[in-house]
Amino acid sequence: MSKILIVDDDEIFRTMMAEMVRREGYEIEAVSNGQEALEYIQRERPLLIITDILMPEMDGIEFIMKLNQDGNNIPIIAVSGGRRSISLEFNLESAALMGVQTTLPKPFTREALRAAIDQALEHSPPSSGLR
Repeated sequence: MSKILIVDDDEIFRTMMAEMVRREGYEIEAVSNGQEALEYIQRERPLLIITDILMPEMDGIEFIMKLNQDGNNIPIIAVSGGRRSISLEFNLESAALMGVQTTLPKPFTREALRAAIDQALEHSPPSSGLR
């Protein structure tokens, strides 16, 4: 079974998304911010990362930038619901410019999530294991 890392500060949304992905047959690891995600990736390489953009500690853009700086080629799906001062379109466009494979606006359906996972994995480079 392949593990997907979910990074989202909203515990209810993170739990809901984890269950949606689990129902697609994947093993899940879920953390609440980019710093926790980096610590996890040092121990284990996930098949895919699904990350929110707006989070405390280390937000999704900082997290994606750090992965890029480290030369990590794990496929990423960026999700965002936006905030009053920052639109979800801006968040997702920023993530796309950072090289994520797929973006997904919140809220989304299980079918949209399944399609995003399929798209991200289809366009991902071959895995080389842990660095």
